[in-house]
Order: sequence, then C-alpha cells, then structure tokens
Amino acid sequence: MHRIIRRQRLRRTFSRLRRTRRILTSARAWRRRLVFWGGAASIGVMAVLFASAADQAQAAFHWAVGLWAPMPFVIMPLGLALSAWLTQHYFANAQGSGIPQVMAARHLSRPEARSRLLSLRIAAGKVLLTVFGLACGASIGREGPTVQVSATLMLMAGTWAGLGRYPGLILAGGAAGVAAAFNTPLAGIVFAIEELARNFEHRSNSWVLSTVIIAGLVAMALVGDYNYFGSTGAVIGWHHWYAVIAAGVMGGVNGGLFSLAVVKASARLPTLFGGRLARHPTLFAAACGLILAAIGAASGGMTYGTGYDEARLALEGKELLPWEFGPLKLLATVVSTIAGIPGGIFAPSLSVGAGAGAFLASVMPGSPAGAVIVLGMAGYFSGVVQAPLTAVVIIVEMTAGQGMLLPLLVTSILASGIARLICREPIYHALAMRILNRHTSSAS
Repeated sequence: MHRIIRRQRLRRTFSRLRRTRRILTSARAWRRRLVFWGGAASIGVMAVLFASAADQAQAAFHWAVGLWAPMPFVIMPLGLALSAWLTQHYFANAQGSGIPQVMAARHLSRPEARSRLLSLRIAAGKVLLTVFGLACGASIGREGPTVQVSATLMLMAGTWAGLGRYPGLILAGGAAGVAAAFNTPLAGIVFAIEELARNFEHRSNSWVLSTVIIAGLVAMALVGDYNYFGSTGAVIGWHHWYAVIAAGVMGGVNGGLFSLAVVKASARLPTLFGGRLARHPTLFAAACGLILAAIGAASGGMTYGTGYDEARLALEGKELLPWEFGPLKLLATVVSTIAGIPGGIFAPSLSVGAGAGAFLASVMPGSPAGAVIVLGMAGYFSGVVQAPLTAVVIIVEMTAGQGMLLPLLVTSILASGIARLICREPIYHALAMRILNRHTSSAS
C-alpha cells in the first residue's frame, strides 16, 4: 500500500517537473515574456523622454511670454489651430487624452480597427502634438497620452512577435504607461483594474504586473526614485475630518461638472450652427486658443501648461494659490480638452484639485494646509475619473502620503459618488463608447 502511494507521488512529482520544463523551454512562452519585458523597457524609456520634452516645451513657452507679455494671444490661437489641423489631416484619433482610445481598442476584435486607434503613426503624432500643445501654453498633460503611446508600443511588439491577439497586451501597455509617467507602479496596476478593464482578465494578471514593474524600474533607473509631487509629510487627524467631507463634496461637484461639460460638448459641438462648427475645426481651435490666452491673462499666467509647478509649490508651502486659480484652471482645461488637440487631463486635474484644496485650507486655518491640498487633489481627481481607488493610490504614491490613506479613501469615495449624480457615466467610458460607436457604424 505504501509502495503504491509512493509511486503515485513520484508520478505526480515527475508530471509537475515535465510541465515546468515545458513552460520554461517553450519558445512561445519565452517569446511572450520577451515581448512584455522588452515592451515594458521601451515604455519606461519613452515615458522619461516624453516627460523631458514636455518640461522643455513648457519652459520655452514661459520664456517666450517673458520676452513679450501679449505673446499668448499670438501663439495660442495659431498653435492650437495648427495642432487641430495636423490632427484632423494626419493623426486622426490622436486628439484628446488617449485613454478612451485605449479602452475602445480593447473591445475591437479586428486588427485593422485597432490600428485606427493604436498605431505608430498615431503614437508619434500624439507625442509631437502634445509637446507642441504645451509649447503653446494649452492646459493639457502628458500622462494620458503616455497611456495611449504605451499601449501602442506593447501592441506593436506583440504583433511583430505573433501575439497580436493576446488580450493582455493593450491592458499591460496602458498600465505600464501610468506607472512610468507618474513613477507609481501600484497606481498603474490599480488603474488597469479599475479604469481600463472592468472585466479584468485573470490570466493577464502576471503579465500586467511584470510589465508595470519593469516599466517603472526602467523609468526609475533613468531619473531616480522620486515622488511626482514631492513629499508633504502632512497628516490630518480625526478632529479635522470636516476638511475631508468638504474636499469630497467640492471635488465631486467640480469634477462632475467638468466631466459633464466635456462629454456634452464632445457630443453637441459638432451639431452647432447647422454643423458648420464640425466643418471648421481649425477655426474652432483658434477660438479656443484666444479664450485660453484670455484666461491665462486673468490668472496672471498661472493657468498655462500642466499646472504641475503651481501644485507642487503649494504642497511644499512655498506658494499661496489664489482662490480663483482652481476655477480658472478648470475652465482652461475644459477649453483645451474640447479644442480637438492631443493632450491629457491627469496633471491639470491634479492642479485644479490643488487649487480647491488651497482654497479650503484658507477658510479652515486650523487644518494643516498641505494635508487639505492633498485631499483637494484626491477629491477633484476622483470626481473627474470616478475611479476612487486609482485616485487614492496614485496620490499616495506621488506624495508619499501613506499616513493620509484613510482620509483620502473617504474623500475619494464621497467625491466619486457625488460626481456620478452629476455625470452618470465616467468621462473616459463615455468618450470610449462614442469612439466605439463611430467605428462600429463606419465598419457596417
């Protein structure tokens, strides 16, 4: 009896060893590993170069404005018009954040349909025109575009290796883009689960995880281990929880209104004036440029670009944001988003949230200002994307604010719930469905 049991155990052991050997020696398995790992490394390099180019573009814009104060009234309308024209004629589907395109591409089964949303030509246009938009002072960010470019790189690598239909390619690429753009690996994983894929494929888990980690490590190796917004060291106690509620309510209302404005505008603007607006997108972009220049002048130049510097200085206590910064930055981001140019809303949203938090801190002098600003960022960002877990993880990793975890969770969940009452469908999902419907109708 004991001999029989020992033989069975030996058979099972040898069977496991054979399966392990097949996995380790399988050419297809190694090809898949190399695709994900190599693609992840390229994403890390791309994200660092993209970030550097974006910073230099913003510096060039501020240098030009320093030479001649009215410069934005020339640069912005002409620059946005040129960007919209190039997008329409050469880089279709490169407009906007890029995250809706990634979400839509995951639901398209035909390779030719996916290539209309994720291709190297679109990726190149996305990078170039996002950098160009920042050089023109538009209120946009590079993080959303990084997600689309990263998903494209991963999909192209898989296609070249014969894995083009593997379901985790786009998902892993998009998640790695978030990780490399913000230097926040955990946020990349949570973003993939909560935002890019509501029905997350279990068999893609390990590939997404390894891709995110490698992309984050490559970016870290190139620029060092840093916190995107520095480290505040601020913590808020139970006796300041009125600030938590206030940040959640304000973030939910403002974020919901922003999402509603963008979703409604993207649906109704093409039909205005008998459709003439849709036939002249370049002129509309030029008009948006003039509005952005006027908003920038009203804010003293604070609403130009991503708003990253303003938010970081406020978090570090080195700059006091005026009360009007948040509303004006929100308006500038709406105008930049509907102008039809490439550019994301991640960084501008965090800046708007910082402005809201600074306002709350000014009317709540007993609360730690840095902590309230962090709450304002979480509340508004969660209100915009309606993804509270992503908002919490990304802000905790960006600010090294682990001590703020519970207040951030409460603020983000409250903000997301209030925003859903105002804009019933999350902004990325609404825009992705519009893209899917357009491609489905064109295919039929």
